[in-house]
Amino acid sequence: MPGPDLPPPDELFDIDAWAYRWPSGAEKAELVAGILIFSGEFDERDVEIARRAYPGRQVVLNGGGGIEIHPASDTPPHPRS
Repeated sequence: MPGPDLPPPDELFDIDAWAYRWPSGAEKAELVAGILIFSGEFDERDVEIARRAYPGRQVVLNGGGGIEIHPASDTPPHPRS
């Protein structure tokens, strides 16, 4: 679990939550062959948040801890990195 837990909805974000959670914790974002890639050290909590932000897309955590947003498809996505 690389980043801090998110605060409850009625509390403010602290600097750790802001610096390490998706999307503000992304070190960079790039578009590669139609796939949006957010580099950083994310986990499944961040993937779940990204799924809500990109409904209908396939959101996966890649081997480097980044988040990839793949187009909608019937086949499972293959992380690029």
